[in-house]
Amino acid sequence: MMRRKSIPRRTFLRSTGATLALPLLDAMVPAMTATAATAAAPHHLRRIGYVYMPMGCDISRWTPPNDRDLNDLSPILKPLESVKTQVTAISNLELKNAYPGTHATSNAAFLSAAEAKRTESTDYFLGTTADQIAAQSIGTQTRLPSLELSMDLLQVVGQCDNGYACVYQNNLSWSSPTTPLPAEAHPRLVFESLFGEGGTAQQRRQSLLQRASLLDALNDEIQSLKRTLGPQDRRTVDQYTTSIREVERQIQKAESETRDTPEIDLDRPSGVPTSYRDHARLMFELQRLALQGDITRVITFQLARETSNRSYTEIGINEPHHPLTHHGNNPEKIAKVAKINEFHVSLFAEFLEKLKATPEGEGNLLDHSLYLYGSGMGNPNVHDHTNLPILVAGGAAGRMRGGRHIHFEAPTPLANLHLTLLNKVGARCESFADSHGQIDDLFEAS
Repeated sequence: MMRRKSIPRRTFLRSTGATLALPLLDAMVPAMTATAATAAAPHHLRRIGYVYMPMGCDISRWTPPNDRDLNDLSPILKPLESVKTQVTAISNLELKNAYPGTHATSNAAFLSAAEAKRTESTDYFLGTTADQIAAQSIGTQTRLPSLELSMDLLQVVGQCDNGYACVYQNNLSWSSPTTPLPAEAHPRLVFESLFGEGGTAQQRRQSLLQRASLLDALNDEIQSLKRTLGPQDRRTVDQYTTSIREVERQIQKAESETRDTPEIDLDRPSGVPTSYRDHARLMFELQRLALQGDITRVITFQLARETSNRSYTEIGINEPHHPLTHHGNNPEKIAKVAKINEFHVSLFAEFLEKLKATPEGEGNLLDHSLYLYGSGMGNPNVHDHTNLPILVAGGAAGRMRGGRHIHFEAPTPLANLHLTLLNKVGARCESFADSHGQIDDLFEAS
């Protein structure tokens, strides 16, 4: 029987100003183990992410035409064609605790399924969100217990929506009913949180000015590691570090295009891509790298804040998003809302395709992850929270039954889905918010 040394899964390469967590390598699995392919599996199958789409959608163009499968995709979901076998659409889920029907409560209830205390002050109160319950269970062994991301830079305080404090629509993730977790929209700051290592802002600033890439500081360590690896593992490390360098190149490009002065401010860099598409792709790629390196296993991502007045000129929509959603049943406005919905889905679909193209163990990153995509609002024209647009994507170690459309006859709590996903990734719960059961049909029997 062949024996070889294995390296720990939690191996990091470190140098001044940089830390590199490694992707899963064959060398991390003991060769003498009969079940080598699954020896490390439990830690790599338990990943969960949440992507929030603001302000609901045109449900007529969202809902799949078949009640049981995704053989034919609806117009908004068309971009998912290449990954639809690992996607399930779920119709007729609701958020009762999001009423009286506001943008603030749509965002706040999406991951908490809890009722937000109506206040314009700092005595806000909500509930612990599903992502943070997952992080308490599966995020304790990673460098970052969870990662909170967004696309909008502005953090507004005070009242934002019908007597509700802005904190409710600024933050998807809450670690307790009184502790919102701010999301980061700056790619540079996210990159530094994933791959940077300590030092003062001045030291990191000086280090950046002296090198083309953060990975330059780790070149000797990377080359030394590769000399101990087999051919396939060397290719995996090369692909991983190449992806990191490409992300850093894109960040540097955005900084060079948007920076008014040559000064680099790591506390609040100005370098955010001017194109929404480029910015979103960069934020999704940072998620992929974070998952591949097992830097975190829990991620939330807000595609835009509720009441966002962003105009999506790159797809021909010049009007701001929020006013379009109050369409008054105007067919032209509804069509534009649907085009924005499809654009958001297309970016998510690209991300899923990249997860699927990233090998890991006996499968790929998409096989070993779960992502929930959707909104806390149904029809934005009337601010309702029924028949929410919801997708679940991933593999759950081959146990998720994808390519389907689950349509509930009666309105069913979104909390049932949260409970189901939490238990699937190992965060054992008997109930969550207003749940009254699990959606057992989502997965094959264990």
